[in-house]
Amino acid sequence: MKPVMRRRIFVQRLSVGLVMTGVASSSLAAPITLPVTDSLPSALVIALQAKQPLVVMVSLQGCPFCKVVRENYLHPLRDTGLHIVQIDMRDNRQIVDFDGSSSTQDAWIRKYGIKLAPTVLFFGSQGREVAARLKGAYLPDFYGAYLDEQLLIARQVLATHKQS
Repeated sequence: MKPVMRRRIFVQRLSVGLVMTGVASSSLAAPITLPVTDSLPSALVIALQAKQPLVVMVSLQGCPFCKVVRENYLHPLRDTGLHIVQIDMRDNRQIVDFDGSSSTQDAWIRKYGIKLAPTVLFFGSQGREVAARLKGAYLPDFYGAYLDEQLLIARQVLATHKQS
């Protein structure tokens, strides 16, 4: 099956799932959001103090896949002590990068070569990526397992570097 057709089928299933769970029809409920940061080094310090990687979700306003990842996978993890921030494509708010340079959120996303929303990144000490990026949300049945796997890898890298 061609990727475009798979994506179309996924969007159809996602839409049906959202309607069945009441997410799509619940326009009165406040949208679930993730914190936005203006300083990645500051956000990283908070994450590392909790002995966790910094999780950064790259999002795009109006993206249904981003909404599912944010609301069903990432937001619930905040209760486990995971520090998660969101950076938005096409957003002109300023952000300080790990190296101290300042740019817009949109420019930061381009600098890191991110072209797909949602993309979830995992950062450890010195702002290094410590696990593979999760790009897109095409396999909803397996997304949670992929996320758990990358979080496990990121935590193992952090633990290994602490011992060194």
